[in-house]
Amino acid sequence: MHRHLATARELLLEPFGLAERDLDNTLAMIASHRVDDADLFFQYTRAEGWSLEEGIVKTGSFSIDQGVGVRAVTGERTAFAYSDDISPRSLADAARTVRAISTAASDARVGHSRRVPGHGRALYAPIDPIATLDSGAKVALLEKLEQRARAKDPRVVQVMAGLASEYDVVLVARLDGTLAADVRPLVRLSVTVVAEHQGRREIGSSGGGGRFGLPHFDDALVARYVDEAVAAALTNLESRPAPAGEMTVVLGPGWPGVLLHEAVGHGLEGDFNRKGSSAFSGRIGQRVAAKGVTVLDDGTIADRRGSLNIDDEGHATQRNVLIEDGILRGYLQDALNARLMKVGPTGNARRESYAHIPMPRMTNTYMLGGDQDPREIVASIKKGLYATNFGGGQVDITSGKFVFSASEAYWVENGKIQYPVKGATIIGSGPESLKKISMIGNDMRLDSGVGTCGKEGQSVPVGVGQPTLRIDGLTVGGTG
Repeated sequence: MHRHLATARELLLEPFGLAERDLDNTLAMIASHRVDDADLFFQYTRAEGWSLEEGIVKTGSFSIDQGVGVRAVTGERTAFAYSDDISPRSLADAARTVRAISTAASDARVGHSRRVPGHGRALYAPIDPIATLDSGAKVALLEKLEQRARAKDPRVVQVMAGLASEYDVVLVARLDGTLAADVRPLVRLSVTVVAEHQGRREIGSSGGGGRFGLPHFDDALVARYVDEAVAAALTNLESRPAPAGEMTVVLGPGWPGVLLHEAVGHGLEGDFNRKGSSAFSGRIGQRVAAKGVTVLDDGTIADRRGSLNIDDEGHATQRNVLIEDGILRGYLQDALNARLMKVGPTGNARRESYAHIPMPRMTNTYMLGGDQDPREIVASIKKGLYATNFGGGQVDITSGKFVFSASEAYWVENGKIQYPVKGATIIGSGPESLKKISMIGNDMRLDSGVGTCGKEGQSVPVGVGQPTLRIDGLTVGGTG
């Protein structure tokens, strides 16, 4: 943490003539009016992206962004101001703006004893991933993906590949004395292929990433991504229209956990539950899922895309048990909702950037594995769907109802996979689906590091995961 603080001071305070006393003065100015909470969020972000199509790098981008967000909270109300000008004057202007949320004077004083959370935690190396490979090596990496994909099968007619790197440094100062910083690397490599046969074209994609440097993408990983993308495209070439109706659905491990993320995870975020708008509101201690179902949100897994040393309010991230053996144990909290619900923060305050307010969000959300062989789970299907990959989806938080499109799925009869299907849409209710889980595999797996979650216009990187699951009585909308 002290190394992170030193980096943050070097990038976010010293170039602008600021010191920690200026942060104290700004918070004191806000606290001169009666507020329940206040914080300053400084951020420096450097990002780079490369994309390849038709064998050549067609686009590249590089950006630097920096700024500060200033927030004051009174009761349920939040006042927020932000600026890309980091200076004593802009801080003072922002402080005067947000303290107007309360017109009552206060005699509160800002303490100078600093609380540094997450001391000694290093879930990922504080590196600049953009600098871990030179430009020539980055282009060569994308070309390698393209060449391997085309060599894999003559039916591959188009290959698109992308490489993204981000170096993110944040500094948080709070009214309660917290001073915390984080240095967050983030990379992602992706490949999409188009396969054609007898005039029919289908797409397959793969990729991964996390909080590490670009050398992580070695030859073995590149080969795996290519194999997965090409296999998905060729499988879809053989797909038939998906049957429709109510049926047993088996979800594969890893990325299909995105259904859990949408159908259940959002409904467990503190703001929805404080307002009573979630299907899980007021149900702590009640059974909300079948026995054996345990769901966690864990921001402390090393190098994972959704992990953080500290959240965006300066609290250390945690391993939070949300559902334990089917019983609801807790919600995901930021400081505002935790205070109003009279519980502690869970390290889940997240914001897209300094220009956005924090809110309770997921980090890495996953279901623990069971004790059943995944092959036996598939073999248990009399007639139903086996979905191994998903595309987009959405959920209604209040009702818990979700809709998801399967990008790779198979029709199963009498325990045998018959053929791949296309156009399968899975429809259900998150709370009801949890109760219909009848078999849990022993193959829990996290996704490869590609997830991005949207909420109220803000996007943040997340992780998902689950074992193979059998869910009885889901509705499948198909084309057959």
